[in-house]
Amino acid sequence: MNQVRHQVWKQVRHQVWKQVRNQVANQVRDQVRDQVTNQVWDQVWDQVRIQVRNQVANQVRDHQ
Repeated sequence: MNQVRHQVWKQVRHQVWKQVRNQVANQVRDQVRDQVTNQVWDQVWDQVRIQVRNQVANQVRDHQ
């Protein structure tokens, strides 16, 4: 009986450990992805804003 209980306990522990590890891995991956996405998006957005501002400034200057 003890042997069986030991086996079951080992399996349960293994399953729980696998689930926890996967969950943590997924959370970390999502966080990193969000951070990277936000950083990249901010950089791209800044560049686009600067380009648009420069274009507008050039057009205004050309029309005067």
